[in-house]
Amino acid sequence: MQRIETDADISRGLDALVLLDRRLGPVRAMAGAIPLRRSPAGFHSLASVIVAQQVSRTSADAIFNRLCRLVDPFTPEAFLAGGESVMVQAGLSRAKQRTMTALSVALRDGALDLERLDTFPADEALAALTAIPGIGPWTAQVYLLVAAGHPDIFPAGDVALQTAVGHALGHEPRPPANQLALMAETWSPWRSVAARLFWAYYREIRGAEAAPAA
Repeated sequence: MQRIETDADISRGLDALVLLDRRLGPVRAMAGAIPLRRSPAGFHSLASVIVAQQVSRTSADAIFNRLCRLVDPFTPEAFLAGGESVMVQAGLSRAKQRTMTALSVALRDGALDLERLDTFPADEALAALTAIPGIGPWTAQVYLLVAAGHPDIFPAGDVALQTAVGHALGHEPRPPANQLALMAETWSPWRSVAARLFWAYYREIRGAEAAPAA
């Protein structure tokens, strides 16, 4: 599996996407710079994606920064030792408290190995992640895209991606997740680069960053 590791991988993927779907040429031209968006695999990266669920990028950054200040070093063991008071101080919702706790326990006990997960095919990696209570498809897909560098994942449930694709390709109102997932099949095996492309396009049309932090 060719992972997305460098800016050159992004450029190669964009070239391939334009050949696969000529409609993406104008999207690429308007999107401007397409960031690599990579972060090291592990607890820190997955926790940041969990915090970003269903909140704005600004809110997610503020909550996660508080959490990292309160839990130092930022490890599953330290998170569990901090208990509920730390989660409340950081601003985690009840649902995210449960998810973060379940993840921390799984990592502490060896039920989940995020380093080894990098070597799994995408479907196996997604299954392992979504087995953790509270981790759904969006969280698993974004983590694998950003932290593991999987080349062919498209988080179709992402509202910013739905908005960007709808605007760029004339599907208004924005396509729902199931429809967008079918549309994205056209962009295989470069769907992870297509996601980066449309996040950048969203930034240009809305003037705000919606892509998960890396």
